[in-house]
Amino acid sequence: MNLTPTIRKIHSVRLRVREAQMFARAMRSPRHPIMAHIIPIRRCNLSCAYCNEFDNFSAPVPIAEMLRRIDLLADLGTASIIISGGEPLLHPEIEEIIRHIRSRGIIAGIITNGYLLTPDRIKGLNRAGLDHLQISIDNVKPDDVSKKSLKVLDKKLQSLAALAKFNVNINSVVGSSISNPKDAVMVARRVKELGFTGTVGIIHDHSGQLKPLQEEQVNAYEEIVGMSQNAFNNFAYYNQFQRNLIQAQPNEWHCRAGSRYLYICEDGLVHYCSQQRGYPGIPLEDYTGEHLEREYNSVKPCAPYCTISCVHQISLIDSFREKPLEVLGRLFPSDKDESASAAMPLGVKVLTALLLPRDNGRKPSFLTKVFRSAALRLLGVR
Repeated sequence: MNLTPTIRKIHSVRLRVREAQMFARAMRSPRHPIMAHIIPIRRCNLSCAYCNEFDNFSAPVPIAEMLRRIDLLADLGTASIIISGGEPLLHPEIEEIIRHIRSRGIIAGIITNGYLLTPDRIKGLNRAGLDHLQISIDNVKPDDVSKKSLKVLDKKLQSLAALAKFNVNINSVVGSSISNPKDAVMVARRVKELGFTGTVGIIHDHSGQLKPLQEEQVNAYEEIVGMSQNAFNNFAYYNQFQRNLIQAQPNEWHCRAGSRYLYICEDGLVHYCSQQRGYPGIPLEDYTGEHLEREYNSVKPCAPYCTISCVHQISLIDSFREKPLEVLGRLFPSDKDESASAAMPLGVKVLTALLLPRDNGRKPSFLTKVFRSAALRLLGVR
């Protein structure tokens, strides 16, 4: 009997508690990064036509330097670190990098093309304490645009289903570079069969900007969202950002890149994101609270048509913290049948009650204050 799926579910529950702690801390203070992407190697074993985040020659960042950068991010108060690339599994000490992230009390994730996953590698990631792994699959069969296909990766996915104790998310992709939008639907269905979480992304250009979707692509997108089991993504990302993007409409939002979200390249420089490399371009060891404050308030001209989902979701936390009623109004327009309160996911309801100030001027009752204090202590924010 294979107990791994059960172990993975238990791990998922524990991770949700840690993510709730991360969310609660972020709601109480804007003075630390919530998420950082860090690049241990720029080289990749693939060469997808739409990607501008790889080369075929770079050496891995020395392990001592990677561990130093993780410590610097921890000292800034970073809550979650995602290892990306290039292809991060090409780094010979990737498991040591993951172990060090976890040793600093930080949530550890990795984004990989999946080609290098073997049963032994998956077991090694288990031992290292990886929290979650994401693979984007672009099509059913490889073509000139992308080799990240379901046909090639399905055996890897089966190995993950059998062995991985960490969360696995598979991202389907729609956009003008993907020849058959229905491929994304087939990928999403397979993901559901295997018991993984699934998301859907809109492909962007070299600067992270929107490529408008055609009708067939929109239909595929809507079908995949309908299969989604991720309440937070439905609540936040899909409703707040992608609904506009698929209609080629801009989003009005305040990007917090360079503050709540950091992108650390292989040279150890801090950038806004993978598609805005060069800004601000400051060495991580020189990055201070003053930089975090400045970039928290700075306006990014690329924001209206940005498709970088992780930056959207991180920035939404602060939007919700600063203007909860306004954000809820955008997420749940008044023409919907149920009220915003009824439509919110349970976790958001609970954290809202615990962390957001009341606007009605009434003082909370004694029992409410006792419950709130106990819950906050449980979440580790007091």
